[in-house]
Amino acid sequence: MDFLSSNSMLLMQKSMDFLWTKQAAISDNIANAETPNYKAKVVTFEENLREKLEQALSSNTPRVSARRVIRDSEISVMEAAESTRMDGNGVNTTEQMVELVRNAYQLQYVMNSISTDLATLRIAVRGQ
Repeated sequence: MDFLSSNSMLLMQKSMDFLWTKQAAISDNIANAETPNYKAKVVTFEENLREKLEQALSSNTPRVSARRVIRDSEISVMEAAESTRMDGNGVNTTEQMVELVRNAYQLQYVMNSISTDLATLRIAVRGQ
C-alpha cells in the first residue's frame, strides 16, 4: 500500500479539510455577530463519516470500501436553526470564540501528525 494514500493519511487530509472549513465558518459567524437575522453556520463531518465507515466495514471488502468512504465523504455546512436574540441573530460570540480556539488546537494536532508521518517517510527513504 502506498503510504501517501493510506487510509490514515487520507483520513488526516479529510480532517484538515474539515477543520479548515470549520475555521472559515466560525470566522464568518464571529464577523456577522451583529448582523440581524444572521444564522450561525455549523460544519459537520464526523457523524456522516462514522455511519458510512460502519456500513463499509460490514461489506465484503472493508479495506477498499473504507478507502472509498474516506475519499468520497462530504463536509456539510448548514445554518443553525436556533436564534438566541431578538434581532434573529443566532451567533453566541463567546461560544464561537471558544470553538475557534478549540478548532485551532485540533488543526495544529493534525498538522503535527502529518508532519511526523512525512518525517518518518523521509527517514525511511534516506535510510538513516
